[in-house]
Amino acid sequence: MSVMGGQVDVVIVGSCMTDLVSQVQRLPKVGETIHGHKFFIGFGGKGANQCVQAARMGAKTAMVCKLGNDFFGDKYVQNFKDHGISTDYVEQTAEAVTGAASIIVNDAGENAIVIVAGANLLLGNEEIQRAKPAVSQAKVLVCQLEISPDASLKALHMAKESYVRTIFNPAPAIADLHSDFYKASDVFCCNESEAELLTGQTVATVEDAGKVGVELLGRGCGSVIITLGAQGCVVITAQGSSPKHVPTSKVTAVDTTGAGDSFIGALAFYIAHYPTMPLEEMARRANLVAAVSVQTEGTQSSYPCKKDLPSALF
Repeated sequence: MSVMGGQVDVVIVGSCMTDLVSQVQRLPKVGETIHGHKFFIGFGGKGANQCVQAARMGAKTAMVCKLGNDFFGDKYVQNFKDHGISTDYVEQTAEAVTGAASIIVNDAGENAIVIVAGANLLLGNEEIQRAKPAVSQAKVLVCQLEISPDASLKALHMAKESYVRTIFNPAPAIADLHSDFYKASDVFCCNESEAELLTGQTVATVEDAGKVGVELLGRGCGSVIITLGAQGCVVITAQGSSPKHVPTSKVTAVDTTGAGDSFIGALAFYIAHYPTMPLEEMARRANLVAAVSVQTEGTQSSYPCKKDLPSALF
């Protein structure tokens, strides 16, 4: 189901990971071996997660990524095709393995994750340049930091040159993020811990998130969203405007893995399909989509499709 002519709404430049998930009562201590009660293999990686959530909501999407020329890589290409995601810019290489994430989830839904980036780190400027036809025609471009930061920045600059709206998710965060990332972000979206690392300030409350958001906005972003898990998010849309807290519905979390990616994938869908909707309203709806995802085990497998969501969200 490759989209003809490269015309897609949402282009995601980013990572793919094969998730190896173990469920346990509690997380092990250093040097300790404990028994888990369930194991499964799933599709993950921040970029691909965001792409799948946008696609499940009905956006025409394309993924720009690098996979290994191996079993996990082949499976991943098929996963994209199953979701109707364009694979025109999905490349496989014999030089590295498909990225992998070892995830341990406890009964409270908390997790500990080790990632081996593998082929993701070979996604470079040449591959980004090849994807220019899709990027320049898209409505939204989304980038993160599970690939080379230079490649993400090139993609963001390419989008800005074509007046394509950009969402940047500085995850996993790096303390010395290049200042150009802020200026190239129409929407700069991070969670509490990422915001702390970027600013050196503690984010323990909604008020803290607002203060940190204002600081990030001052670095040149178009707008800032700081996601706060069960507390929803805080949205800052312009210099001098006060931060708005956008709460979310109370749900019982089963597995929070990938909830932030669900939020960003949903946000990309809304920006592409409802470009004039206020960012706060987009964030409110994206919160609700992510809240559905945490009520089911797994990452992409927990992401809701359009038919599973209330019609009020569309």
